[in-house]
Amino acid sequence: MGAMRRQLTGVGTGIVASVGLGAAMSPFRPQVSGATAGLVLVLPVVVSVVVGGLPAGVPTVAIGFVVYDYGFVPPYDRLSVATGQGWVALVVYAVVMLVVSRVVGELQRARADAQRRTVESERLFELSELLVADRSVDELLVTIVGAVSTIFAVPAVALLVPEDGHLGIAASAGAPLTPDELHRLDPGSGMPMSIGTGPSDPGALQAIALAASGRPVGILAMRGSPVTEADRALLRSFANHAALALERAQLRERALRTELLEEVDRLRHALMGAVSHDLRTPLATMKVASSTLLDPASRLSEADAHELASLIDSETDRLARLVGSLLDMTRLDAGALRVRRQPTSVDALVTTAIGAVTSTLGTRQVLVELADDLPDVEVDQLLIGQVLANLLDNADRHAPPNTLITVAGEMRKDRVAVSVTDCGPGVPPSEREAVFDRFVRFDTGGRSGLGLSIAKTFVEAHAERIWVEDGPGGGARIVFTLTPLGDPTMGDPRSGDPCGRLSGTVR
Repeated sequence: MGAMRRQLTGVGTGIVASVGLGAAMSPFRPQVSGATAGLVLVLPVVVSVVVGGLPAGVPTVAIGFVVYDYGFVPPYDRLSVATGQGWVALVVYAVVMLVVSRVVGELQRARADAQRRTVESERLFELSELLVADRSVDELLVTIVGAVSTIFAVPAVALLVPEDGHLGIAASAGAPLTPDELHRLDPGSGMPMSIGTGPSDPGALQAIALAASGRPVGILAMRGSPVTEADRALLRSFANHAALALERAQLRERALRTELLEEVDRLRHALMGAVSHDLRTPLATMKVASSTLLDPASRLSEADAHELASLIDSETDRLARLVGSLLDMTRLDAGALRVRRQPTSVDALVTTAIGAVTSTLGTRQVLVELADDLPDVEVDQLLIGQVLANLLDNADRHAPPNTLITVAGEMRKDRVAVSVTDCGPGVPPSEREAVFDRFVRFDTGGRSGLGLSIAKTFVEAHAERIWVEDGPGGGARIVFTLTPLGDPTMGDPRSGDPCGRLSGTVR
């Protein structure tokens, strides 16, 4: 209907323009030559072809022929031709006008095609932009069916993907497909199905196979299809792009799952290695001590037997602390353990932690240096106590025999800084971040293991920091911060060489 209306409008415009121009030139007929009149009557033909296309230009040429004969070929005002020259002029006019109509019509068609291709390219680009975004497979499926339903005005769209040997609806838009239509889409149904985007009845079911790299990735099922051939071609192009995007999203998710499985496997092996390393020492010590006590051939004095029993007791305490800390760390990672903050003094935290590792430290002395104006803190006493216990145990394992371990507390800016310093070999700057990693072991025998990792986890659960720095005597100082209660006053840091002289309280 739209094309017919344009043609009729073009014919009407050509007729009116031809008659109007002929009437306007009639008073000036003595001054206007026949050639000039023929050139002027080209304009209605061009206008009619521009408005209604080539079918509208042919009737306009006929009307122009009549107007030219009637008004400008002798005898005037009559539809007759008196001379052969007049006939030549009329024939030349008709031929030239038909050629002009054809040329203008082809130009109009080429222009319309160019505009249509431009519009199609823009629409395809817009559709492709919907597919290139980094989306999950589920989001991409919804995007595809939504674009087909909205842009191509298809009443019902469903995207089916293979699931356990059958096609299942992964996403849909518009009216849902009936069970009978879904059955027809099954390759094993034996029922005929229109594949492609050819013209069809509005209610007919059609399907487009989505394939990428020669592998089927799904079927796009539609009730009806786009009206115009241009839209159907655009839909085919979009389907190809959608298949590639869907395959890319599926491959990306598979790669992520594979990477995740590999990471889980790596972490599992690393965790087993770390746990076995930290558990092996106390277990081996307990085994040797208990086997010696049970060996009838061993002739142990009462003092030796008591020492072995004490060793078993201290290693059991160390093992219990390690297992308990592991469980707490796992619960923190899973979000099952909450930090229960309570006001307490730093001195109480230090005293409790030293008491927990007394059996492990044996005869080693701990020097406590706490600033006089040190404010109280609000922490989870069990978790922070375990942090101090782990740091003391770490210092005991790496410090030479008969040297002090120093526990200090001071104000650093607006935080209470608690530190544990030993007189061991220290930690190289390149390893100070890695020593807190639960899965790192140093071939050089450097510090690492679950104790420091657990300490970092518990400190960070309080939204605080922990780090390693050089001790005054060349050893390692591990420092962590705590938030004071109220408005703290800035204190002066204590300094000195605890490995060379004693100051403060020895516990």
